[in-house]
Amino acid sequence: MIDAKKIEAHKASKDFIKQLAGYGLTTAEILYRLPDHPRLLQTYIWQDYDIAPDFPTLIKFLAFWRQKLDGPLHSVRVGHSKLIKPAEIRAIDGEFRLH
Repeated sequence: MIDAKKIEAHKASKDFIKQLAGYGLTTAEILYRLPDHPRLLQTYIWQDYDIAPDFPTLIKFLAFWRQKLDGPLHSVRVGHSKLIKPAEIRAIDGEFRLH
């Protein structure tokens, strides 16, 4: 009989599956104006897996921000890194011996 708990333990995480599908870790630094003090800027850091260069997840979050939150956006700075990359190994020609 198959144990369901053992099967669950061997499944890959949702984040790992996203990385295999081409998603990379995206970090956005969002500067926004305070509603009560529009001359002051506040920082919010957002991080999720997203696809560059379109960033559909970030765009959806920013649309939610504009519709539901009071602090108007000032600027957004985005960083993105694909975590699963081809191996960075290069072959060298030679042999080294240590005594």
